[in-house]
Amino acid sequence: MRAVVVERWGGPEVLVEREVERPEPGLNEVLVRVHAAGVNPVDWKTRASGALIEWGALPAVGWDVSGTVEAVGPGVGVLRPGDEVFGMPLFPRQAGGYAQYVVAPARHLAPKPASLTHVEAAALPLAGLTAWQALVDAAGVRPGERVLVHAAAGGVGHLAVQIAKARGAHVIGTAGAAKHALLKELGADEVVDYRETPFEEAVSDVDVVLDALGGETAERSLKVLRPGGRLITLPGPDDVPVAPAGLHASWVLVEPDHLGLREIAALVESGALRPVVDTVLPLSEAAKAHELGERGRTTGKIVLTVD
Repeated sequence: MRAVVVERWGGPEVLVEREVERPEPGLNEVLVRVHAAGVNPVDWKTRASGALIEWGALPAVGWDVSGTVEAVGPGVGVLRPGDEVFGMPLFPRQAGGYAQYVVAPARHLAPKPASLTHVEAAALPLAGLTAWQALVDAAGVRPGERVLVHAAAGGVGHLAVQIAKARGAHVIGTAGAAKHALLKELGADEVVDYRETPFEEAVSDVDVVLDALGGETAERSLKVLRPGGRLITLPGPDDVPVAPAGLHASWVLVEPDHLGLREIAALVESGALRPVVDTVLPLSEAAKAHELGERGRTTGKIVLTVD
């Protein structure tokens, strides 16, 4: 099968498409024929340095996949050949999603929303689960709460806006002015142009902040929280600021979640959630996908198609 691998750590040019041996499913695993693979910031961060990922002998990048179950291993009772599925298997271990086939634990996947194409479904798992686990599992967003989402038009952000809105929250997003109309369309109640106004001067009395940026943004976010407020930051544990008494700050690292995927799929089918796909490229142009992503101007997600 064809797969994109990393032969050395570095820039996008180190991504190489190669013929590799097709994997076989083991106990409780399924073999998925990949139709589309999502591209995420963690992909280019790990490509550059290896980061904390547990790599195989030949590092293969990518986690988000949408495809069709080709074969099932012993013990699998939830999926059958021919089922259309999506998910982000094995994270933070190597999955190798930029490939024609992927082996995954059966419960790291879920049925693909019928209303979505494979390209759209591949845009959902990692970013959608990140937003779900941060807002629902960690922060416990409740109806009527005020939620501030930084980088609200990005991969995680645009899904977080919709998930928070579906939970009954009043949603505020930060983004450049050109992206405000989209965020309003996705359900944001307020949008702040961070280039024109420091968000801490425009926003106050927030219950939950979802921070995909870290650094000084995380520190400044503490200023907008009301007593009992929660800051969830995503870049890493070193980006969690020391919260004063009465506030809470924590880091969330996404993990495979069969039930979370089903909740996300239900939101899609109800019309409350839709992924925005910025760019679609063939698997052979994975390096270009990384180049585009690293510029930091993407609205929604970049997706690779796999034939």
